[in-house]
Amino acid sequence: MLGLSKSHSRSAFESEALPHLDSLYSTGLRLTRDPKDAEDLVQDTLLAAYRFFDRFEAGTNCKAWLFKILTNTFINKYRRRVREKEMKDSIGTGFDAGDAPSLMSEDVAAASRDPEGTMIGALVSDQVRDALEQVPYDYRLAVVLCDIEEFSYKEIADIMDCPVGTVMSRLHRGRRMLQKELRSYAEEQGIVKAAVVLPFPEGGRK
Repeated sequence: MLGLSKSHSRSAFESEALPHLDSLYSTGLRLTRDPKDAEDLVQDTLLAAYRFFDRFEAGTNCKAWLFKILTNTFINKYRRRVREKEMKDSIGTGFDAGDAPSLMSEDVAAASRDPEGTMIGALVSDQVRDALEQVPYDYRLAVVLCDIEEFSYKEIADIMDCPVGTVMSRLHRGRRMLQKELRSYAEEQGIVKAAVVLPFPEGGRK
């Protein structure tokens, strides 16, 4: 049976963990690329966090602790499933706002249903999401944790279980990959002009 120590009651778990539900789901969706899998991933994460909440040190960063559990759970249970889906279907997975799962807050779901108030933001978000899906997992996770969830390098290193130097390297490469994908989209849409590659003079490369 699940249980918590006296100093870590259910109410304490709810007050510490539940405020991070939307962030967990958003990252879970970026990792699994499937709303149902993302919901299952978050549920598994919360179950594990609840079971081992007596190991959480009060006063520390609960969000970082939850994201470490989310990442480990994804690697152990969902990563193979994602790879199998990618092999079967190269088309990216999307979802309609009307299908927003219950794990999303009402505010988030309502905003996504506002085509006038969020049209530009949604367009940008969609392109960033699509571009992120083209970035390999390790680099994508580093970008999401740093640039979207705003964790420190040290916290990301703990979440990803790697040295800070590795985090910085993956973040640098991930950002460059993302920038390249977004640049390609901007050029296709005529937002920016395609780079013109000029031939080298006859004297050769200088």
